[in-house]
Formats: sequence, structure tokens, C-alpha cells
Amino acid sequence: MSEAGEHQHQHQQEHGREHERERERERHGRAASVPLEIVDAWWRAANYLSVGQIYLMANPLLARPLEPGDIKPRLLGHWGTSPGLNLVYAHLNRAIVERGTPTIYVCGPGHGGPAMVANTWLDGTYSELFPAVTADRDGMHRLFRQFSFPGGIPSHAAPETPGSINEGGELGYSLMHAYGAALDNPGLVVACVIGDGEAETGPLAASWRGHSFLNPVTDGAVLPILHLNGFKIANPTLLARIPEAELVDFFRGNGYEPLLVTGGFDGEDPMAVHGRMADAIDVASERIAAIRTDAAAGAFAVTAPRWPAIVLRTPKGWTGPGVVDGKQVEGTFHAHQVPLAGVRENPEHLAMLEAWLRSYRPDELFDGEGRPVGALDALRPDGELRMSANRSAHVNGGIARPLALPPLAPHTIAVDPGERGDSGEATRVLGEWLAEVMRDNPDDFRLFGPDEVASNRLGAVFDVTARAWAEAMHPLDEHLAREGRVIEALSEHLMQGMLEGYLLTGRHGLITSYEAFIHIVDSMFNQHAKWLESAKQVPWRGDVASLTYLLSSHVWRQDHNGFSHQDPGFLNVVVNKQADIVRVYLPPDANTLLEVMRHAFDTQNRVNVVVAGKQPEPQWLAPDEAAAHVEAGLGVWDWAGNEPGSDRADAAASEPDVVIACAGDVPTTEAIAAAELLRERLPDLRVRLVNVVDLMRLQDPQHHPHGLPGAAFDAIFTRSAPVIFAFHGYPSLIHQLTYRRTNHANIHVRGFVERGTTTTPFDMLHLNDLDRYRLALDVLHRVPGLEGATGIAEIADEWHAARSAAREYAYEHGADPDWITGWRFAAPPRA
Repeated sequence: MSEAGEHQHQHQQEHGREHERERERERHGRAASVPLEIVDAWWRAANYLSVGQIYLMANPLLARPLEPGDIKPRLLGHWGTSPGLNLVYAHLNRAIVERGTPTIYVCGPGHGGPAMVANTWLDGTYSELFPAVTADRDGMHRLFRQFSFPGGIPSHAAPETPGSINEGGELGYSLMHAYGAALDNPGLVVACVIGDGEAETGPLAASWRGHSFLNPVTDGAVLPILHLNGFKIANPTLLARIPEAELVDFFRGNGYEPLLVTGGFDGEDPMAVHGRMADAIDVASERIAAIRTDAAAGAFAVTAPRWPAIVLRTPKGWTGPGVVDGKQVEGTFHAHQVPLAGVRENPEHLAMLEAWLRSYRPDELFDGEGRPVGALDALRPDGELRMSANRSAHVNGGIARPLALPPLAPHTIAVDPGERGDSGEATRVLGEWLAEVMRDNPDDFRLFGPDEVASNRLGAVFDVTARAWAEAMHPLDEHLAREGRVIEALSEHLMQGMLEGYLLTGRHGLITSYEAFIHIVDSMFNQHAKWLESAKQVPWRGDVASLTYLLSSHVWRQDHNGFSHQDPGFLNVVVNKQADIVRVYLPPDANTLLEVMRHAFDTQNRVNVVVAGKQPEPQWLAPDEAAAHVEAGLGVWDWAGNEPGSDRADAAASEPDVVIACAGDVPTTEAIAAAELLRERLPDLRVRLVNVVDLMRLQDPQHHPHGLPGAAFDAIFTRSAPVIFAFHGYPSLIHQLTYRRTNHANIHVRGFVERGTTTTPFDMLHLNDLDRYRLALDVLHRVPGLEGATGIAEIADEWHAARSAAREYAYEHGADPDWITGWRFAAPPRA
């Protein structure tokens, strides 16, 4: 067949497909078909706008030949992924217009910003939210100039991009964000474009089975679209090079029915690709609708559905320059960023750029004033059906409903101020209240954890819900259900990513994890904190519920699991972020944990990190005391110290010989025990005990909004007395937070110093010099004039001997001695 005959044959095939789609729409009562010529026009317009953003700072409509002065001095952008993203956007718009299905677009490829901004300008949302960027020539000029330009917008689909819930600056999180967005959003379709470079990351690999937690009746659907353009920055991508049969098996093995769309190679007419893409979107849409119908009829109770996924294979940098300076660019990694890098200096490159832009036939796409032509209206969804303005999923921020918080009182622990120290399990108590939270918020609160909800003693939630599970059920399974509200998978990335997607689309939740392994998501935390910081600068973005971590199974009670499970360093990562974003809480007992969590759930636009142990520990504060303590963030516990007049309300006004400070449940117990040792042997020593629950109260108020003012800090920690600080984490963090304080030179911190093993709880403290004896010995050493005083050497020898004896006992018997495990706080007598 001749080339002309082949082209005519392809045209006839496309015409036939279009008629078949029209008949399909008539059968299902949908709107009339949007001609693929309109889809192609939208795609060309978006491509033109994408290229213009990367290159142009003037002459947006090519009213005259391009000149070097029209070009940005620094070319910062990524072309390679943009035409594929634009293709998907145009075809999803067609499906929305024809079917009316609420849909949002998650853009996974990094630096996909020009494509997403282009499409949101075309659909009108951009100009509505940024009135200065009007839908005309002047607005196009602003749109182009601001991209990757000082004082402008980033190159990612950032918070500044309407409709975005995934920045893509760091790859790997798009699909988990999509699945989180779909939870409790029935009727919503979350289309997620995954770049083939991104598909090589560990977090993305863990995301493919996200549908294992979706309920087709009560949740939305996720449509993964793997865009195989073949290359990363400088290398081929793995999934683009494996045999197609293996690729199909890969998707089927992950529970999908793949739909393959390949085109655009060897100069193929884009209209042929539009036809294939339209078919794939239609088949996927019908399959999703059928799954929902079958599930509503009861099919989901028996078997998990096989969801559709699209594999789109197009050339990298499709429709861009083919060959530049004798080197193939289109379809290679050379198209990844800026195909024509020397446009200002090289007249040949400048001419190629103009030819490239004119190849999209902009005079057909924009009128003389730069407005998108009226024909494109047919592909623009109405109002909130636009993917950049979809409010059913709150893609631009906004909390769907405030969280209903039940009262704490029924779950608090009674603490007699005269008999403090009874044993209790803080997270087990929290679990009972958390169960009430889940009962009172059945549609917009989820608990996520990497197989550690029960291990972290939150099992009471299973009295009101179960784990969500869409896969096969076995008779011996426990707490699994199709409609469960708890999601667990052994990937911290997946759990945090789904929670982020859930929060960013208007809902509430919590993630719980072992403390040491939350480091796995250090970078995810960084990205989410940066998102929140950037979103604050975008006036039209609404609030989102705070991301709250509950870290249990912590460093001081991982003595049985050993060194691999012992690391409190996540706190160091957190405090380096912007102060108005991060909060760190170290509640010392169950009642303060309840108060902290109630507060955390009532905040927005924050990251709250709460560290609380699950093992039995002494309970120190009555409910009203705990509420006041959390409100203050830190305070003097006069009942644990030994100061004249410390029973007065104004306990901080007296001047002690030494301050013993503590932050964290286990350090608090050791600090109180150390104060008791000192009171017994040195009853005239004036000891003040200070507990810190809100770690950021230590920082200077110029650096953190929770920072305690200088005079108030000095009143508690004094201006000159030695401070022995028992800290949950690495000692350097306390010095980092307090370096501007008057008495910083006298603050001496004990904490985790990277010594650990499988041993007893007290020996873990001994290994790191955080035990009560070491703290008391520090007081002897730090209080001026005390170390050489009469009788002090004998006391020091006694405490050294007690430390050694405790270790020897543990190493012989495998447990700590009774004088440690059976210790009970004895309140000091008061005058």
C-alpha cells in the first residue's frame, strides 16, 4: 500500500472508531462526542504554552519573528515529559465532558509544571485564581515570563498550580497520593500519570497494590497511566525496555488490566494516537463504571476487582526538535530538559525554536487578542468538574468537615497527687479514645501504620472498625473487612503517602510507626513540610488537617529488638524545617498524651510529631494537671523537686542549686528518680525538676512561635544554676534549640549517644548514661563546691556501685533487679 493509501486507510479506521464511540455514547445516554480534532487542538495549544513557558519572556503570540531579547536568559524547564502530560489532560477532559465523572489529575513526572500550568490556563482556572494572568495576550505574556523565573513560579506542579496535590519535585509519591485521595471519595476518578523514571523508585513500586485497600462502593477509583517515553535524564528507563509481554504480566500481576497505547514514532500522524488514546480512556471509564455497578450489587464481597491501567508509550519530547546540531533529540534523553539550549546566542537555534512554536499553528488556537479560540470550549468541563478546580475532592485545599473530637474524660487515668506513679500504658489509653474518634468520624478519618497499630497498643480501634482489605479473605483472618478504616502495609512510604493524599483532599488522619523506622520517610516528611510552607503563600489554597505522627516502640523500650530498632533521630530532621510548620511533643504519661493528641488533631497546616511509649510507665499527672501542662508546654513539677517554698504556686520564683530537666517518658522517670536520690542523701540541696512536653518551647521565640520568652525561660531554668537535662533523643538537639538562652553554657544534656544492643531497659539507659544514678552523679559534679564537700565522694561511690550492680544482675539473670523494676516514687514531705 502506498503512503497516501495507508494514510487514507488510517483515516477511515479513525472515522469508524469515532462512529462506534458515538453509538456507545447514545446507548449510555451520554453527551455527544467531542471531535478528536478539538482534542488535538487543545493538545497543540497546551504544547505551545508549555514551550512558551520554558523559552519566552516576550512576543508570546509570535507577532513578529523571534529575537534574542524575547528569550529568557536562563532556560530552566523540562520539555520531554510535557507533550505526554498534555495528551492525557486533553483526553481526560473529553471523558469528563462526555460522562460528567468528577476527575482529578495527579502529575507524577518531575518538572511537569509547564504542562499542568498550560492546561489550567486553558480551562480558565488559572486566570480565576491569578487575575493578573488573564486569558489573553497580556496574560499569556505573564504566564510565560513567570515560569522558572525569579519572583515567579516553580517548574513542578507545586502548590501554586491549581488542582495539584503532588509536586513531583521528588519522584515516587504520585500513585500513593492518588490512592489516598480516592479513599472515602465515592464517584471520584483519580487519574495518576506516572513517569517511567518515577516507576523505578521504591515508594512507587510499593504503590502498585494500593487498590488492595479500595472499596469500589465507598471509595473512588484510581486510573494509573504509566507514561513510557523511554528515558530519564541521561539513561533509558527500565519498564520502557522490557518486552511488552513482561510489561503486561507486570501489570496483571499487580492486579490491573493494562490497556496499551503506543504512537507518535517515526512521524506518525498524531490523530492516529488520539484515536487509540480515546479508545483506551473509554474502555477504562466503562470498566471503572462496571466495577462500581458490580460492587454495589455485591460482587465485591466475594472477589477483588481487576482495575484498568493505561500504558502510554510516546517519544520523549514528542513534536519537539527532531535533530539539533546533528544529534537526534526527539525520542532520546536529549529531549529531557531544554532541547535547544543556545537560543539567545545561536541564530540557527533561534530559528528552530520559532519553527517549533509555529508547528502548533497558534493562529488556529488563539485569536488576535491571545484568547483561546471558541472551539476549545467544547473540551472545557464546567465549573467544579474542571480537574484544576474539582472541589468534590478539595484539590485546592479546604477541610471537608471539622473533626469531631470526643471528650477525653472517660479515658483519662485517675492520678492522686499524693500517690503519683501508678503504672499505665499511654498508647493503650490513647487507643481507647482513638476508637471513639473513629466512631464519631466514620467517613473522613483514617489510621495508617506499617503493620504496627496493634503492636503500638492501639488495638482498641478494632472494637469499632477493621483493617481495610480488598483481597482474598481467609477464615482465620482477624480484623479484616471490606469497609475497614485502618490501613496497614509494611511500607512507611505507602502509609504516609496515602495519608498525605487523604489530608490534601480535605480529610483527617494519623500515622503510627516504630520510632527508629520512621526515618524511612525522612525525605517524604521534608517534601510535605515544604508543600505546606509553599501553600501558605498561595492565598486561594485552603487549610488542610495537620499530618500527625505517633511514634511509639521508641528507642528506650526497644531493648528486646536491639540496636537496629534504636534511633530517635527523626526529631533532628523535623526541627530543621520552618518553625511555623513543625511541632514536637514528648508527653510523659497517658493523660498528657491524650491532651497532646486532642490538640494535634485540632490543628491545620502543620506537621506534629508525638513520641510516646507503649510499655507500662509511671503515670504522673492528673487530667486537669495534664491539660494545664500541655497548654503551658513545660513547667516546674514542684512535687518532684526539693526547693524551699516549692509548694507555692509561684514555684519558679525561687532559686535552686540545680535544675533537673526532662523531656520524654523514660527520661522523665529517670529524672524524678534522680531527684529522689538527691533528696534522700542531700536533703538540703535545692533541686528543681522541670518537664518539657512541647519541645519547641525551648527555642528562642524569634525562631519559633512556641518559643518561651527569655524572661520566662530564665525564671524556670535560671540564669546561672547548672541544668542537667535528661532527653529522649540525641543531646545535640537540646543544645541546638537552646543556644541563644542566657544559661546555655550551664545546660548539660544526657540522651541517646548511639549505644545500643539487645539488653534490659535499665541497661539501655546505663549504656547511654541516661540512668538515674548518672544524672544524680552529674549533679554532684556540676553544682559548684559540691563535688569536694565532705561525704560526697562516698555518695558518688555508692551510686557508681549501684549502677554496676544493676548491670551485673541483668547480665546474670536476664532482667533488671527489683530495686529498679520495683521502684515507686515517694513524694517529698512538705512543710
